[in-house]
Amino acid sequence: MAAPALAPITRQVSGRSAAAPAPSGPTAAAPAPSGPERGQALAAAVAELPVLDASGRRVPFGALFRERRAVVIFVRHFLCYICKEYVEDLAKVPKSFLQEANVTLIVIGQSSYHHIEPFCKLTGYCHEIYVDPEREIYKRLGMKRGEEITSSGSIWSLWRAVTGPLFDFQGDPVQQGGTLILGPGHCIHFIHRDRNRLDHKPINSVLQLVGVQQVDFTSRPVIHV
Repeated sequence: MAAPALAPITRQVSGRSAAAPAPSGPTAAAPAPSGPERGQALAAAVAELPVLDASGRRVPFGALFRERRAVVIFVRHFLCYICKEYVEDLAKVPKSFLQEANVTLIVIGQSSYHHIEPFCKLTGYCHEIYVDPEREIYKRLGMKRGEEITSSGSIWSLWRAVTGPLFDFQGDPVQQGGTLILGPGHCIHFIHRDRNRLDHKPINSVLQLVGVQQVDFTSRPVIHV
């Protein structure tokens, strides 16, 4: 079956994506590093960079989408409660929906690999998940560091995190994530770099781009519709 046309996604999280006044201090958004864009090929040097699975095994990043198309979601860090709630909703995507479309769903974080299993237990996430603890892939893909949003929400999110079961000082608390559609091979079909912790792409919008059946999230409030 032919893959659907890949159109840009313009809808943002709960309509709250407009940039707020830029904060000052350590959480201020740093100049975004350059990175690849949609329609370009992923550099071989980036594809060769390793990610780690839950056992600490090193896997070349490019191997994750060499044979099939993949939705790859980079989260800020496993302490971010917005990311936690987003991944809880990713867990609701049935494996059968992905298999029918021959698509892989992948989450990548930036903590130690030791935190993968507890994070999956906490969120119920059962699809592929890896970590990039040195953030080398984040950097090479041009993921932002800092937030285009007032800092009070970040402080609240971090406070909730440090009182939760996964608290650990590992990871960069101001690293942002993003969403890519990659493969088969090194083709970048879509890339979105989060501007802040609320700027996740709506899950069903991303699934639509890769021909995956839409998921009903109405059983609980979600942050991405």
